[in-house]
Amino acid sequence: ISLEKFYKRTKNIGKVIPEEILGKIAFSVISALEYLHKELTVIHRDVKPSNMLINREGNIKICDFGISGYLVNEIARTVDAGCKPYMAPERIDIAPEAERSRYDTRSDVWSFGISMIEISTGIFPYEVWPTIFEQQKQVVMEESPRLPIEGSFSQDYQNFINQTLQKKVEDRPKLKKLLMDPFLLHHSTAQTNVACFVAEILDS
Repeated sequence: ISLEKFYKRTKNIGKVIPEEILGKIAFSVISALEYLHKELTVIHRDVKPSNMLINREGNIKICDFGISGYLVNEIARTVDAGCKPYMAPERIDIAPEAERSRYDTRSDVWSFGISMIEISTGIFPYEVWPTIFEQQKQVVMEESPRLPIEGSFSQDYQNFINQTLQKKVEDRPKLKKLLMDPFLLHHSTAQTNVACFVAEILDS
């Protein structure tokens, strides 16, 4: 099942996805994106909850490589590939085209951060826009979304998400560095029973 359907089902039955499950999701997706980059020199370009999968065995995977692209000297060169609501500021149409045509895996990191806020809270972090231009203007001009300070999210998780949503691409960590973040380091080895939680939600 996609994580988009999974978080909506979780919300519909009055539950939330615990942070220990979110940590496993985050570690799995970032690890997969780093594998694509390191082993295949590929950038995904369409990271969003509907392209993340979770199953009853507790496995988390990323899918839909239809618009993935090869990197040349770490840089992608196709401008318009991807789902615009999850697109990083440096890839938005109102950014200079010279900048939009040169981006790297940090654009996937932004899309991942937006996706994780959506999965964590059950709400897409930007308002619904009347036009795509208004959406793009908000992404470029306004402050980045954040996890709610009031709530059950740890400071480590908030700090991790804040890193992924740095507006300036040069301030946003690459995948390899993210894997060394304390939040992901913890969840890389944590004994979390993801399968049990998935079954609880799907069988409710």
